[in-house]
Amino acid sequence: MKKQFLVIGLGRFGISLTRTLIQNKHEVLAVDKDIKMVESISDIATQAVQADCTDEEVLTELGVNNFHHAIVAVGEDLETSILVTLLLKELGVPFVTAKATNAIHGRMLKKIGADQVVHPERDMGIRLGKQLSSENLIDYIELSPDYNLVEMRTPPAMNGKTLKELDIRANYGCNIIAIKHGDRMNISPQADDVIETGDILLMLGNNEDIRRVEDKYERKR
Repeated sequence: MKKQFLVIGLGRFGISLTRTLIQNKHEVLAVDKDIKMVESISDIATQAVQADCTDEEVLTELGVNNFHHAIVAVGEDLETSILVTLLLKELGVPFVTAKATNAIHGRMLKKIGADQVVHPERDMGIRLGKQLSSENLIDYIELSPDYNLVEMRTPPAMNGKTLKELDIRANYGCNIIAIKHGDRMNISPQADDVIETGDILLMLGNNEDIRRVEDKYERKR
């Protein structure tokens, strides 16, 4: 379903977000006070506007209350980030996502009403650190402070074994929810499905349980 998004702040994060939303067939009003940044995205966004979003009248003129979801992608200027987030909520935007540069900034954004706070630099650092720390880990998505979804190469010690033989769920509390074999994705793997070298496993579990699986099978390389 096509959605309409308002993206305020066109730094690297805001531009990347706008591109991705447009690629996924959504509509985006992209706003920044720097005309150069606006021009850089004008041929991609549904509409790109130069405006100072710390001004309540400007936000009203932009019709922000017509958007279900607004993203405050301003990060470095904390005062602007906080003021814009506050104004958007006061003007009735149902859902506001705000970018934070650190934990204190994030807590402040939550206190003034941000529905979602994201930490792009921190989260990317965590993902990269996880990938670099494991021989088999390809990607890592934090679903909550306690649970992750990971994409993992099949360790050699799993080659030729069925899910029943490995019994990852009973032994470690993790669920293998999909197996990618070449171009084919097995979304609902069965107990007798065999895992082969080159397969990619999509595994869901508690942080500590996933770490135990990684440690177990990396030691068997």
